[in-house]
Amino acid sequence: MGPVPPRTRRRGLPSAPARTARKLGEIRRAQLITTYGVGAMIAVENESFLIRGIESWDISEAPFISEPRLARQLGVSGFRMPPAPDPDSARDGVRAVRFPEMYSCPHCHQLQPFRKFNSRLGRAECSTCQESLVPSRFVIACTHGHLEDFPYWKWVHRGNRTGSGACGGQLTFQSDGSTASLRAVLIGCSCGVERVSMEGSFRRQALRDLGIRCGGRRPWLKDAPAETCQEPPRTLQRGSSSVWFPVMHSALSIPPWSQGVAKLVAPFYDALKDEDPASIKSYVRIVKLLRHHPHYTEDDVVAEVARRRAADTAATEPVDDTEAAKRAVDYRRELYEGEYRSLSKPHPEVAAEEQEFVCEPPTSSIDTLRSSHGLAQVMLVKRLREVRALQSFRRVEEPSPADSPMREAAISSEKPRWLPAFEVSGEGVFVRLDQDRLRVWEEQPAQVHRAARIRQNHEKLLSARAGDSERPVPPSPATPRFLLLHALAHVLINEWSLDGGYPAASLRERLYSDEDMAGVLIYTATSDSAGSLGGVVAQGEPDRLATSLRTALLRASWCSNDPLCMESEASGADSLNMAACHACLLLPETSCENNNILLDRAALVGTPEDPSMGFFSKALRT
Repeated sequence: MGPVPPRTRRRGLPSAPARTARKLGEIRRAQLITTYGVGAMIAVENESFLIRGIESWDISEAPFISEPRLARQLGVSGFRMPPAPDPDSARDGVRAVRFPEMYSCPHCHQLQPFRKFNSRLGRAECSTCQESLVPSRFVIACTHGHLEDFPYWKWVHRGNRTGSGACGGQLTFQSDGSTASLRAVLIGCSCGVERVSMEGSFRRQALRDLGIRCGGRRPWLKDAPAETCQEPPRTLQRGSSSVWFPVMHSALSIPPWSQGVAKLVAPFYDALKDEDPASIKSYVRIVKLLRHHPHYTEDDVVAEVARRRAADTAATEPVDDTEAAKRAVDYRRELYEGEYRSLSKPHPEVAAEEQEFVCEPPTSSIDTLRSSHGLAQVMLVKRLREVRALQSFRRVEEPSPADSPMREAAISSEKPRWLPAFEVSGEGVFVRLDQDRLRVWEEQPAQVHRAARIRQNHEKLLSARAGDSERPVPPSPATPRFLLLHALAHVLINEWSLDGGYPAASLRERLYSDEDMAGVLIYTATSDSAGSLGGVVAQGEPDRLATSLRTALLRASWCSNDPLCMESEASGADSLNMAACHACLLLPETSCENNNILLDRAALVGTPEDPSMGFFSKALRT
């Protein structure tokens, strides 16, 4: 992490510019995508910092990650892993800026900007009391992503018409410890105004009632001007998850992009993308690119560079909001359709090649599973690679497919040509349902009615989140088929976490639900080889899968919260589930790609009144 803003080191002395970046600490690369990405706050000992935009990162040694399908969806030329320079020789890496700016002293209770405490170099302490300072517990943010310090002066001087700080007093921050509520947090001022507590500061209208508006600040972007913003700010705790929600996208590396000449060119594409054919051929000879790949020619490399260049040009063309929304839907469909086709076809392991995708059918027959459970295909994914990229982030409210473009908090002051990402490898099992049997089942009136309830609630939420945006509201995916596949993925993850030794949080789902898709991929993936030990693949062998599937369905047929759970007409966040609760279907957030919504256990096993409406009800009776 890089330097913080210059400040006064000792009382009465001017600050000296930092010669080198101050090292704040170390975090894993993946955390800079998932937990402490651009715009997120991170605590370092008794200080707090905000990760700066990617334009300030030193990427000179950051590895390039190639995933053309995902890059095309996100409109960038590629991805880079967050920099991880040698700690002994590096002078820069990922930069951070101090935030919040307001700190307090637990001894003298002064509350003021950090620079006024005149702390020693590299320390956060009160120069008067020599006590370690405490960063402000409260910040304000709006749904457009802007972030500011909590306006303590205006809060304690409510009703006072003078300008901020005009009283000339010193603010104080004190918690008497009598209770854990906000009533025990008291803000005062030496001007003599009555002390007030923080109680009520989290109400939706609390700041608006005091005339406090969003200042449009983006402190994570260096020198970014304040934007005009009409959104009401909300008070948040500094460590709250509502302060930063990452918007991440992922894709599996599948043939032909993960093998052959495409994989060969990927590490060198940045050096070749602007060259003419003759220069490309010369470069290939200089670096001896084809020395161990005699079955490819220089012309093959030229053709692959031209193909990728054309895809980059198409992806970076400027488009309006409507076209951008349409592309996002089409690209997501394209991503999943490509993966679905690859998962449905055998891709055996070839000893002479370094493969990122190996997918084979089990050695024994699945006829029993086909007749009893309606499974059309089971594939053992013995090797897979997934790229996960950070595109933007949200504040206050979690991301939604219907979000207005105004809610997309940028991770760079300019349109980025690359995005931070990391890659993981692992294994999994792909299960595809019989389309004919599925079509008959999903036309049952009872199941259509249950899915319609969820879809209606979801569409209302999507419309509300879209607001006045001209971007079309995306349709809800809540169909009987989607609810079935989603519930199936959850019960299998819960069962395999018990039977296979993997914690549920380490298993993930990927749903392929459309008119011509009906499959589920359950996989585990890590940044090292631990994700490819065979434990998940073993669960896909027909005999073991039949046992685990039957056990999972038996567990799903009765929940410890029944009959309330099964009879619920709306449950979960925003009433987007039916029969689903923490005792039966819900998973850790890292496992579900839909944030534990759009779930209904009745799609699997039916209801006590109508068991036949469950897709697997026949299997349970045999």
